Amino acid sequence: MADSSFDVVSKFDRQEVDNALNQAAKELSQRYDFRGTNTGIEWSGEDGIVITSDAEERAQAALEVFREKLIRRDISLKAFEAGEPASSGKVFKITGTLKQGIDTEHAKKITKIIRDEGPKGVKAQIQGEEVRVSSKKRDDLQAVIALLKGSDLDVALQFVNYR
Repeated sequence: MADSSFDVVSKFDRQEVDNALNQAAKELSQRYDFRGTNTGIEWSGEDGIVITSDAEERAQAALEVFREKLIRRDISLKAFEAGEPASSGKVFKITGTLKQGIDTEHAKKITKIIRDEGPKGVKAQIQGEEVRVSSKKRDDLQAVIALLKGSDLDVALQFVNYR
């Protein structure tokens, strides 16, 4: 019998993020408490987002609106990293980035968790920005998925190519 396997990845659907951004921008333009504050949200490059406002509190509130829209679209907040509000003249800016892929440090942590706490006979290999987990028993793979979901890592994990 061949080994069963799955891949641990960290990805997000760019279209869903774009929808969340558009919904947040629409809400910012319509809400009464944002009127007259010149608050806006937009893309900055490929994976960057910029929130601008005349007041620091309004910029923070706009960030919360965007985070709320991400949650509604099933995108983990671990995939979005926002900075502190920076003042440039009269305008406050918050820049955030969306993170995809598992870096080497996190991949090593994942393989260590699987090796130390996971069932015997489960193998984990780092393959670029993803981790391939394989075992002879499918039940062991299910246990590894539950283990990784329960562990507190700073990266959003998805489990794909389960076969």
